[in-house]
Amino acid sequence: MGKWLLPESLADILPAEARRIEELRRLLLDLYRTYGYELVMPPLVEYLDSLLSASGGDMDLHTFKLVDQMSGRSLGIRADMTPQVTRIDAHLLNRAGTTRLCYCGSVLHTLPRGLWATREPLQIGAELYGHAGPEADIEILQLALESVRRAGVADYRIDLSHLDVVRALLETDPAAAARADEIFGLLREKDIPGLAALSPGLAPATAQALQVLPTLYGELDVLEKARAALPALPRISQALDMLASLAKALPGVDIGIDLADVRSFNYHTGVVFAVYCGGWPNAVVRGGRYDDVGRVFGRARPATGFSLDLRELAGLLAPATASPAVRAPWGLEPGLVEAVRALRAAGQIVVQILPGHEHDQQEFVCDRELVLRDGAWRVEPLASAETAARPSPSTAI
Repeated sequence: MGKWLLPESLADILPAEARRIEELRRLLLDLYRTYGYELVMPPLVEYLDSLLSASGGDMDLHTFKLVDQMSGRSLGIRADMTPQVTRIDAHLLNRAGTTRLCYCGSVLHTLPRGLWATREPLQIGAELYGHAGPEADIEILQLALESVRRAGVADYRIDLSHLDVVRALLETDPAAAARADEIFGLLREKDIPGLAALSPGLAPATAQALQVLPTLYGELDVLEKARAALPALPRISQALDMLASLAKALPGVDIGIDLADVRSFNYHTGVVFAVYCGGWPNAVVRGGRYDDVGRVFGRARPATGFSLDLRELAGLLAPATASPAVRAPWGLEPGLVEAVRALRAAGQIVVQILPGHEHDQQEFVCDRELVLRDGAWRVEPLASAETAARPSPSTAI
């Protein structure tokens, strides 16, 4: 095996794409700041019990583990930054009112989460703590959609669900509650025959409702179909009302409903959502409410938020193009040094051509050049690639 090979589902990011991902990172973090979200930076590695205590059971399977050579305790490389941010809110900041936090950093997965997914996502997200009302859910939904829009993705759709629909059914049937993990797994796969096979051990109303749930997906009219098809339980009615109010708060957005979306039942507690873009098979943004997760850190708080993978988001955009730049000769003459410094201070990219490297290929396209005219350094258009390859008279400075 060549020493240059990387493990499966891991990849280097080359200059043009790396630049675009970094620009997206800056763009989104600046966006979150305009909404009042403060940036935090948790460590890449934590003690395993802390890292997994506020996450769902499947997080254990996605976490790389190692032994701390200093303490002998088990460490985990984070597979999701949200539990870390929850720890910061609950234990370190310990604020009484609402807290808005955002973050960005690499996470590592033992296995890819979906088709074409990387095992090293660059996760960015925003979390809102301390408000249990729908206003927090609406703000998070608006911010998630604005993230996709600001990135330049025009073709997107958001799917909404509410975990209280399923939980209400399980509450009324002890036999179903005892098989909750199995039921959630079948719902996640929309396995109606598998749900039907469980019917003999469940209450008739519960069995029928569970088999209907996988069919309750589509446009907003699914909510009315659900009211007619599901038991008239208060918790179900409240969940459907909540989804209707969230949809009303997002005018002009392509919204879908999927009441069998229970992918994160061990973690989320209420509204969950996923944003899909173009023909990409995986959800680009995932989020929802996860109230009281901070209890393991000594402080239960209402919480809602979302996250996305910047590398995946960048892959939805058109291929990155080369950046325009100013070509300049190499030299230490004070006038040249000051001219180059002034251009860079103004935000211009200035590439100084080292002696003997006039024909090198690089990410930048030099469409202008810095030349000495009448005793002053000036920026002039670079007429052609042939001109760009030819050293200017001043390169000997």
